[in-house]
Amino acid sequence: MHVIQSTKAIILRTVKYGETSLIVSAFTEKFGLQQYMVKGVRSAKKGGVVSSAHLQIGNLIELVAPHNYSTSLQYIKEARQLVYYEHLFSDVIKNAILSFMIELLQKCIKQPDPSPELFLFLEDMLSGLDRATSTEAANIPIFFCLHLAHFFGFRLLDTYSDDHAIVDLREGQFVSHLPLHEHVMIEPESGHIAQLLRVMQLNELEMIRLNRATRNKLIDGCLEFYALHIQPFGTMRSLPVVRSLLDV
Repeated sequence: MHVIQSTKAIILRTVKYGETSLIVSAFTEKFGLQQYMVKGVRSAKKGGVVSSAHLQIGNLIELVAPHNYSTSLQYIKEARQLVYYEHLFSDVIKNAILSFMIELLQKCIKQPDPSPELFLFLEDMLSGLDRATSTEAANIPIFFCLHLAHFFGFRLLDTYSDDHAIVDLREGQFVSHLPLHEHVMIEPESGHIAQLLRVMQLNELEMIRLNRATRNKLIDGCLEFYALHIQPFGTMRSLPVVRSLLDV
């Protein structure tokens, strides 16, 4: 049964189909992860209901589509831009961070289940990255890793203290003694993780001053944490670019 539905959507991926069409992967507010066929969007003819500008990775749109619960591929009837980012697509550093965030999200989403809370978090993260200062932006990949995990059933608990200053990545908490396995983070990196776990607003990231080497250690630890809890996880294609840019 087809039900015409309107929903907010964040574009995650596009794949060419045929001569003029695209298959679009989007995370929607109402239906979670969905796949859409968009016909004619790559045609030289103008005037379609969906433009290529709507389908940039990370774009936030409102779409209207006949939602068919019995098929995995839907069709977009209408689309309109919800947010016009000032820097997200034109700033090299912010666009690289955006790619990292989208790739990590795709590795986490396994089922097309709706999650309005996750959608709101992603909306806030995208608009925050667009407005971020250079220091805030450099800290966002780590902040995003730490807080995204909560929506997928695992997280690092903020139990940091002088006596519990080792991050046990298997258990997702700070502990007092080194465990028998090697999946840990120790000071000073564990202290920085505790700082970032306590950040509630993105503008607070301005106060956390780290160099590139430290940020890369923190990202490595975060991704190791994901690999322990999401399988298969694989490698992050966007990571080398992000590594080279986070020196503020």
